[in-house]
Amino acid sequence: MSLARVTTFAFQGIEAVPVEVQVQLTSGLPAFILVGMADKAVGESRERVRGALASMGLALPAKRVLVNLAPADLAKEGSHYDLPIALALLTAMEVIPAEEMAQFAALGELSLDAVLHPVAGVLPAALAAAERGLGLVCPEAQGAEAAWAARGRVLAPADLPALLNHLKGTQILGEPAPPSLATAPPPGPDLAEVKGQESAKRALEIAAAGGHNLLLVGPPGAGKSMLAARLPGLLPELSAREALELSMVHSVAGLLRDGRLLTCPPFRDPHHSASQAALVGGGAKGRPGEISLAHHGVLFMDEWPEFPRPALEALRQPLESGRAVIARVQAHVTFPARFQLVAAMNPCRCGQLGTPGRECARAPRCGEDYLDKISGPLLDRMDLVVEVQPVPPAELARAPRGEASAAVAARVRAARGRQRARYGEAGPRHNAAAEGEALDSTLAMQGDALALLEQAAERLGLSARGFTRTRRVARTIADLAGSAAVTRAHVAEALSYRRRARRA
Repeated sequence: MSLARVTTFAFQGIEAVPVEVQVQLTSGLPAFILVGMADKAVGESRERVRGALASMGLALPAKRVLVNLAPADLAKEGSHYDLPIALALLTAMEVIPAEEMAQFAALGELSLDAVLHPVAGVLPAALAAAERGLGLVCPEAQGAEAAWAARGRVLAPADLPALLNHLKGTQILGEPAPPSLATAPPPGPDLAEVKGQESAKRALEIAAAGGHNLLLVGPPGAGKSMLAARLPGLLPELSAREALELSMVHSVAGLLRDGRLLTCPPFRDPHHSASQAALVGGGAKGRPGEISLAHHGVLFMDEWPEFPRPALEALRQPLESGRAVIARVQAHVTFPARFQLVAAMNPCRCGQLGTPGRECARAPRCGEDYLDKISGPLLDRMDLVVEVQPVPPAELARAPRGEASAAVAARVRAARGRQRARYGEAGPRHNAAAEGEALDSTLAMQGDALALLEQAAERLGLSARGFTRTRRVARTIADLAGSAAVTRAHVAEALSYRRRARRA
């Protein structure tokens, strides 16, 4: 009887949990048995491993092959178990030295001709392997991704024979190098192309500087989507820690390409037919949703009221906590989801409410019914609400180009720099995330400014959340102005954005 062990990983959110693949060869009727709470993809690995070994001229021994994935009470999902099962089997057959495989963790999908195909989760697996002092064996296409995190050796063969030759010393696999970070993103649409809409552009700048949620309300063709598409061009690049967090989410989702860490804030714009699982995450395998793929970036929801009501309500908790918790019978999976929500909507279903001569027969009731699709608690989480009015054709034809995105982005970077200096590296990354002691101790407000805010809160009926979010917006406006204290003018401008969408 022989027993071999190879380490691999299961994924719970972006956390890589170690799994020991144990293979035992015993006498008895030939059989290939796989146990350990494996899903269908893992169960099918028996045939892929059998076919890969056959393509190399190797046959399974005429023994009882038992594969155990430990711990047995942890759900195992995905095709990345192919490679560790094959390596443990070859170790039990004494084709590979056991002492060599003890130094590595492995993951990868095998084809029937023994070629290794990319799998999801290589980046968090490399981090987890490095924490345990192990190297990592992964497909060649993902060697650069693993090289970001693995402190030990990384072996990235194109196929299983190349790996065996390396372990036997007849071939040397070079260690992959991480790709350069110096990859400038393609230039996006410029804010200078937007004519008019000065108040909306100002709100866009404030949202970018402080990471605030923004709601744009206006008739069709007013420029709501055009404005939102220019927000990524105003945002600064991610820090190293933020880039790693975001890249781990995309790695688990299988969306990381060419091993490159994502250094720019993501911009996700799902269609309004997206389900709750698509937005928040979930499904049979607990995949990250759009809000997690937009971590440290922007989630743009056009035609906001047209999204399913359960999907919209599911955004409320992640908007406050910065994480998406997916509860299942067998496990709870948590993904990071610190995103900036930008939404756009028409004032009513026909979109012409408030436009003389174009309103439908149900006005103004149609506007109230349409806005009722968005709950009060969700609207209360929008820091800035801006009405976007159509620009007259004469102004479109004659208006000069506006301020370029580069100039606005420079002011945003300066404001973000003041926030980093105020909160420190370990604190919130922008004003929208400030809370507790960080909020109270740093948002210095002049006496008359605080009095104005308190009076307005009483008159407008602001909730405690609305009061706090207005303070944050006022602090961002002060940061853009380079002011150490929040003045009455800063509070007045913040209050001008703190209103519910119009119910005409």
